[in-house]
Amino acid sequence: MQQSNTPEIPPGCPAHGNVQLFGGDFGSDPERHYDLLRSMGPSAPVDIAPGVEVELVTGYDEALYFLQNPAWFVRDSRRWNALNEGRVPEDSPALPMMGYRPNALFSDGAAHARLRRAVTDSLATIDELQFVRQTQQSADYLISQFGTTARGQADLMADYAQPLPLLVFSELFGCPPEIGDRVVVGISGIFDGTPGADEVLGGALAELIALKRRQPGDDLTSRLMQHSAELTDEEVLHQLVTLLSGGTAPLAAAIGTSAALYLSEEWRSGLPVEDAVVQTLWDYAPIANYAGHYPTHDVELAGRTLRAGDPILISFAAANTDPKLKRHREQLSKAHLAFGAGPHACPAKDPAFQMTVTAVEAVLNRLPDVELRVPFTDLPWIPAPWSRCLVTLPVRFTPRSAPAAAGPAASRPAPASVQPQHTVSAARPAAPAAPQRKGGLFSNFVAWIKGE
Repeated sequence: MQQSNTPEIPPGCPAHGNVQLFGGDFGSDPERHYDLLRSMGPSAPVDIAPGVEVELVTGYDEALYFLQNPAWFVRDSRRWNALNEGRVPEDSPALPMMGYRPNALFSDGAAHARLRRAVTDSLATIDELQFVRQTQQSADYLISQFGTTARGQADLMADYAQPLPLLVFSELFGCPPEIGDRVVVGISGIFDGTPGADEVLGGALAELIALKRRQPGDDLTSRLMQHSAELTDEEVLHQLVTLLSGGTAPLAAAIGTSAALYLSEEWRSGLPVEDAVVQTLWDYAPIANYAGHYPTHDVELAGRTLRAGDPILISFAAANTDPKLKRHREQLSKAHLAFGAGPHACPAKDPAFQMTVTAVEAVLNRLPDVELRVPFTDLPWIPAPWSRCLVTLPVRFTPRSAPAAAGPAASRPAPASVQPQHTVSAARPAAPAAPQRKGGLFSNFVAWIKGE
């Protein structure tokens, strides 16, 4: 390979060491890191966290090979050599993401089939229209909190994209207000690295499960508990944690990026919101680098030996943007790997896509003159390897009147794809800001629905 075509080694990485997939340099330009890794072959060793080495697969075809061959590449991280040998720091940020948990994500064979069947069957009972309405209600509530401020400005990540999936999941789980508040605090704290967040989330979900044992309801928690797989309470808890962790942060990333892309100058005017979401899933995969696999025996890949028990991670972000796909992307349509592939593919990809589209359309419909305050290319990304998520998404708009609360019996049509104006309209008198309540996020949302 000629020197002029060799990707520049990212600053801060030793020339003869692993590429670091964390920190500010990676967050500021992940594509440059993926280009460098591609120059090393379809996979390369990287540091996913300080002192934690993994093999990262960047080629699309190779990623599919690993994802679709579960007999040779298992998901049970108790095989992890470095962890078993004490070579992974006890406080490593990789452990919460890669350490074993008794759920479908880290299981194989019959154990995986049993847990996944319980999850997929329970998810299949979700009514699509009801799900859209729950998403719209959550969107209406959040917009009522920031959309009526006299400033006419908001951070769509903190004020909208991040809390919206938490509200929807708390409803789907059948959480009473106080338990829902603790679920929100717990799962948010886990992603923020807050000490004790695990205990808060575990305690809230254990209390929810005990409540559903006494009083089953028409909710996802009760359906998991009533499934023919006969899950134990501990197994139910871990499947709920998996649904939360896999469905909240990635959905927040998808909603934020899709909204930013649709509002950007780079977007092709006139195309529907669905197209912006699909492009986000291709080019800005919300789950960027994950899906730990452990070879059951040594394997050869492009001249490299991957040892049994050494972790292999899939770079969904790099595989989706593999240059080999450029000519065929339009024909491939939904063949992106943002939702994974093979037996461990996301079981909720259709609801996730629907929530993202509905959430973006809600902002465009209710704040029709919303526009970015920062060019899309200047928006900051979090400096972590696991997710491709915006740090902030600053927007401006004309303040609107606060919408009335929509009770459970209310019915709203799903919003059509819209084409928002990109110039701020003449200012209207700002409606008074929504009153601040003392409860948590979910309690306040439930009170708003009830009109309290």
